[in-house]
Amino acid sequence: MRGFADEEFAARLDRAQAMMAASGLDALFLTTEPEIRYFTGYLTRFWESPTRPWYLIVPQSGKPVAVFPSIGAALMEKTWIDDIRTWSSPDPDDDGLSLLADAIAELLGSDSVIGVPSGHETHLRMPQADFMRLQSLCPGMRFCGDDGIIRRLRLIKSDAEIAKIRTACMIAGRAFDRVGEIAAEGTPLSDVFRKFQMLCLEEGADWVPYLAGGKGAMGYDDVISPASDEPLHHGEVMMLDTGIVHDGYFCDYDRNYAVGAIKPEVASAWQKLLDATAAGMEAVRPGNTAADIYRAMDRVLTGGKGGGSAGRLGHGLGMQLTEWPSFIAADETEITEGMVLTLEPGITMPDGSILVHEDDIVLTADGAIQLSAKAPQQLWVI
Repeated sequence: MRGFADEEFAARLDRAQAMMAASGLDALFLTTEPEIRYFTGYLTRFWESPTRPWYLIVPQSGKPVAVFPSIGAALMEKTWIDDIRTWSSPDPDDDGLSLLADAIAELLGSDSVIGVPSGHETHLRMPQADFMRLQSLCPGMRFCGDDGIIRRLRLIKSDAEIAKIRTACMIAGRAFDRVGEIAAEGTPLSDVFRKFQMLCLEEGADWVPYLAGGKGAMGYDDVISPASDEPLHHGEVMMLDTGIVHDGYFCDYDRNYAVGAIKPEVASAWQKLLDATAAGMEAVRPGNTAADIYRAMDRVLTGGKGGGSAGRLGHGLGMQLTEWPSFIAADETEITEGMVLTLEPGITMPDGSILVHEDDIVLTADGAIQLSAKAPQQLWVI
């Protein structure tokens, strides 16, 4: 099934409104793509254009109200949202602010408290000057943080959300299985990148917004670089890290390949990465924290010394490529059923390069279950 049944959105709204009541918030004010989509199902790549702002008001009672540029009205009308108020955008003089202020005044009392996501990993997708002007147009109302409500809501995925992430993982897995069709000694890495994206699309991805990786004698310099035109050489390691999208939900995992032959140092490091991943997965249990999972992997990788240029050993996953939490020593987020996570241990090789492995998992009532296809015990050789 594409999208979600209305009941999915109604359940999200019920949870949000209960949290709002407990936090003393009369409404949430949302401006970013994943938050608006979370409550509406509004899925489009038109967000790539920075020209127009988009607004959603989530009151403590009643359904959300969309205040949208008119170009988005037809698509929003296909969602479960009934109240859609539009203006012709862009308008340099009044880009929806008067319409937005009128909607807020109609929905809320003059002394209302309005929550805006404002913590780590959030941003406000409207001009700062317009946000200041909006507050002046809403006298007596107070804009403040959302008390972490959006983060808490999105941390826990429904069965329907998990199914979409699982499908994304399966699509990527089929593409990874076919890398031998597009990569061999002498193939430019840039060609591998282009053709791998084609494989992902052939296997069912809606689009491939993220692909990074690298190659080198024993590893690669980093895990975020675009591809160079340098050809693959015998004995090198190549890594592809992809985040493909299926129906608005990401996978995020990588696979490593040996070109022609596996060096003993690489084989040893690969085994340590698999052991670290297994330790991390064992630590993914209710009551543990993100820091506990970090420490479980780090004990295998460094003996508990910490460090590493990536800054973390995994993260949350869902509508965005990376979500809360982060597997670092300082993150005390409690792990609970319904979280979808990546485990991403990395190791420094003798030549100073790095080797990284990543898998996607979900914590269920039956324990941690791997969503990404199981990695081979011995590196793939192409």
